[in-house]
Amino acid sequence: MKERLEALRAEALQELQQVDNPQQLNDLRVKYLGKKGALTEILRGMGGLSAEERPIIGQVGNDVRAAIETVIDEKQNAFLAAETENRLRAETIDVTLPGKALPTGAVHPLNKVAQEIEDVFVGLGYSIAEGPEVETDYFNFEALNLPKNHPARDMQDSFYITEDILMRTHTSPVQVRTMQQMNGKPIKVICPGKVYRRDDDDATHSFQFNQIEGLVVGPNIRMSDLKGTLLQFVQQMYGEQAQIRLRPSFFPFTEPSAEVDVTCVQCGGHGCRMCKQTGWLEILGCGMVHPRVLEMGGYDPAEVSGFAFGMGVERIALLKYGIDDIRHFYTNDQRFLSQFARM
Repeated sequence: MKERLEALRAEALQELQQVDNPQQLNDLRVKYLGKKGALTEILRGMGGLSAEERPIIGQVGNDVRAAIETVIDEKQNAFLAAETENRLRAETIDVTLPGKALPTGAVHPLNKVAQEIEDVFVGLGYSIAEGPEVETDYFNFEALNLPKNHPARDMQDSFYITEDILMRTHTSPVQVRTMQQMNGKPIKVICPGKVYRRDDDDATHSFQFNQIEGLVVGPNIRMSDLKGTLLQFVQQMYGEQAQIRLRPSFFPFTEPSAEVDVTCVQCGGHGCRMCKQTGWLEILGCGMVHPRVLEMGGYDPAEVSGFAFGMGVERIALLKYGIDDIRHFYTNDQRFLSQFARM
């Protein structure tokens, strides 16, 4: 049995010297030292030995196991060291190379313009009021002097959810809600937010867009106050050289009403393709709050008056940056948006 154990040691050590991968090493470990391995098979025959022979053969068996395990451990450590070295070599970072700059985001141009508009009016003493985007027909139309079946409703093709619930078509409902909450006190607010209309998407229209409306209510509010406010706004947005003009128009919730034009930002009012040689660009609508709307808001038209205005943020942004298609704002094209990161 001793000769068999010595022969097993010699055979195992010879095979282990030729191992060149961890899987082969593990296979030899099982072959020689496993529960059904060659060494275990030999040692099972110790039961037939005399009492004097068993300690001697047992010691030889232990020596054989230790010799095999020593070589296996050395090989295992060598494989681990080689794997670590390869990983370190593959993951080496050359600290002498210039770093890679991470792309930095920027405020979306529509948000940027909306913030600029809000800053202008907050600087003029206005507060910001907000309201729900899903509105009732009462606040969206009736309280704004647009009763059911009023022909002016056709000007705003709407997304109705039920007969009396719809996606708001303007932020004017926020004005009515604010008036009812103020209980006859003076008001000076702007109302920013998203609005929804059933428009076909094209270069100048979208079914969803952003709007900012303003409302001032109090004693002795005049049309001249409205014009002065809008002139101040335009000059802060487009420069001190910008001028405005008011053209008579119609809105059910204001009387008198006007469309407001600004001198063309492209040609400075001299006439170009952008302004169709007129020197003017339409920018927003406005007017004195209709007496009926004041009454619906809880005010006495004999005691107070007010003015209101409304503008599309996209329209302001198109003119400010000289953009010719509103859809650029919504397509998430990095080539377009990255231009505003430098502004």
